[in-house]
This record gives sequence, structure tokens and C-alpha cells, in this order.
Amino acid sequence: MKTFISLLIGCSLALAGAAMAQQPNEEASPGKKKKQGAEQTQGPGAKPAATAAKSQGAVKERGARNEPGTMNQPGAGKGRKGKATQESASPAGRETNVSGQPAASATPGAEKQRKGMKGRAAKTSPAPAASASAAPSVSATGQAKGQANVGAAAKKKPEPQQVQQIKAQHANFRAQPKPQQVPAVTFNQNYRIQGSERWQGPQYEVFRVYRPEWHDEGWYRSRYSRVELIGGGYYYWNSGYWYPAWGYSPSAQYYAYDGPIYVGQRAQPPDQVIADVQAELQQMGYYKGEVDGLLGPMTREALTAYQADQGLATTAAIDQPTLDSLELSS
Repeated sequence: MKTFISLLIGCSLALAGAAMAQQPNEEASPGKKKKQGAEQTQGPGAKPAATAAKSQGAVKERGARNEPGTMNQPGAGKGRKGKATQESASPAGRETNVSGQPAASATPGAEKQRKGMKGRAAKTSPAPAASASAAPSVSATGQAKGQANVGAAAKKKPEPQQVQQIKAQHANFRAQPKPQQVPAVTFNQNYRIQGSERWQGPQYEVFRVYRPEWHDEGWYRSRYSRVELIGGGYYYWNSGYWYPAWGYSPSAQYYAYDGPIYVGQRAQPPDQVIADVQAELQQMGYYKGEVDGLLGPMTREALTAYQADQGLATTAAIDQPTLDSLELSS
């Protein structure tokens, strides 16, 4: 009995010693237990967390050093400091890698989007001023030509000395009838000067109220101090104007124009004044006909163009504002 108890005690001591010997080894490697516990938790085939973190860090490091589109040169991308310096040295708005080459976009389609934005900016940006001035529109060109023509026609009036020369040249001028070149007008007691009702101002009053009248020589002589044969017809003078004396002499009734002709208070003969006007309009490029002292269609057309350019009423006649503008008033 004693022997059995002694064996039992000895076995117990042996087991206790073995247990105490195994405990320090397990306590010396606590990480192994944790690792084994993690592997058991994650299941078979799962990567340890440390390994996954390390792998992810390696990918980031590899992406930082070798971005898509870069050249794998030795020493490329040594640290973020060198990369930042090189990027700051590149032009604004242009991405470059450490080798100095343009970096490809990290996102697929980004380069295409950037090109599209540049294209839209080019379309919406205004055209350079040089191109607009180099190719003027048809309407702008036509307007410039029209202004140039007006300026060329009225570019320069004769100087006062030239005006005096013109007047001296026609001091003894006498107009001659030219019915073939300048047809005569006929008497019409219902005739009214066309458009005269729109001409505003006292200087156009005589044109608004003008009515042709047929009277004999005695009637005219009893009322007007001057009645003269001028250019194939008789005219009477009244308050600065010459008027056709219809009926004064049935054999001398050639009139190129039926209406008042302004000459001023000196009662200068109308054919001389008409010749002065024709010569001056000829120098300015308005009148292309002959200086004949007859107020025919070509002379009236030239007067209309000149009056329009000067902002005057287009009477197609020699009136006071027109003669003053031409500096031919006596």
C-alpha cells in the first residue's frame, strides 16, 4: 500500500514538472498564439492582416514611383521632394513625371475630356480683332465705298478766289436756246412745283405759292420794273427771283424750267447765275454736262445730289439756301 501511494505521488510530481516546463515556452511567444488565433478566425486561405497591409503599402509605393506612362529609369522618383520640385518647374496646367515627359492621365478618358474642354474654349473664345479687320463684311465694305463716293463728290468746294474767277468768267454770259438737247416746258396753269408743300421755311415760300400765269406785255410792264429776254424766253424780276413771263411774247417762250430762280437782290440775269452754279458743281464732280446757262434735267439732277449731301431741301432748283451754300449769293 505504501508502495502504491509512493508511485502515485511520483507520477503526480512528474506530470507537474512537465507542465511547468511547457508553460514558459508558450508564454515566450505570445504573438504566435495571436497569429494562430487570427488564422483560425479568418479561416483557411485568408491572408493575415499584416501581410495585406504590407501588400497595400507596396502597391502605393510602386504607384508613386512608377505611374502609368513613365519611363522605368534607375533612380526615378527618389522621394516626394524631388517629384514636387520637378512638378513646380513644369509649366502651369501641364502634368509631368520625374523624367520630364508629360504624364498620362491616371483616369481613363481624362485626356480626351481635357481635349474636349480645349476645343470648346476655342469655339467660344472671340475671334481675334486682326481677322475681323482683315476680312470686312460685304455690307461694311459697301458702306465705306458709299461714304467715300459722297466724300469724293463733295470733297472740296472751290476756294473764294476760284468762286470769284467763275463769276468773272460768266459776267457777260448769254444762254442760247437748245430745244434738241434741253427740251422746253409748256404752259400749264394748274402746274404746281412737286414736293414744295414739304419744304419748310420762309426761303421756300415762293416755291410753295408759285402758280404759272399768262399775261400780255402791258400787264407785266405795269407791274414789274425789269422784264428781259433771257435764253429764248422773257423773265420778270421780283424780290430776288426771276420768273417765266408766260404770254409776254408768244414767239419767245423757251423755258427749260417753270419756276422761280433765286439770284439775290442785285438782279443778276438768271442765265449767268445758272452758269456759275453749273461751273461750281462741275468742279466738285456733281455736274457732267455743258455750262450752257439752262436749268435743264442734268443741272437739276446735279442740284438734287448736292442739296442732299449738304442736308438741304432737295428742290432741284436754285433757291436761296443752295446759292448761299455755294457762296454765289450776290
